[in-house]
Amino acid sequence: MFIKEYISEIAKATKSLWTGMKLTGHYFVRPKTVITQQYPDNRDTLKMADRFRGEVTMPHDENNQHACTGCTACELACPNATIKVITKFELTPENKKKKALDTFVYHLDMCTLCGLCVDACPSGAIQMGQNFEHSVYDRSTLTKKLNKPGSKIREGVE
Repeated sequence: MFIKEYISEIAKATKSLWTGMKLTGHYFVRPKTVITQQYPDNRDTLKMADRFRGEVTMPHDENNQHACTGCTACELACPNATIKVITKFELTPENKKKKALDTFVYHLDMCTLCGLCVDACPSGAIQMGQNFEHSVYDRSTLTKKLNKPGSKIREGVE
């Protein structure tokens, strides 16, 4: 009984090895099929996958407007306090107070790139970027202010 199981395991392992070697042999015989990208030589042409999660970004349009309402849903969804949303109150034309974004602070050095903040954002104001090169000598440079100076909330975003 033991010898039968032993020989069966050897046969399965040999089949698995043969499957992998067939694929390796295919690429060896047809070397014009290039799969490996030569980073960093290809920085200009490098295209990351659409589902890649690099860092949190806040897109602004040509009028320096964003979609962040300052609701702090992203801050609450973040598992390790990477995001700090500082809000202020502005007066509307009807003289009512309305909460608005003052500063969106993002601590990239603490971010796990999980994307929970992007999923929690009701207005789609933040998204995961494609940048992945974050090596720096000074850790304080990894703390970023995502809203640009003088930016306002886009009309029609509630």
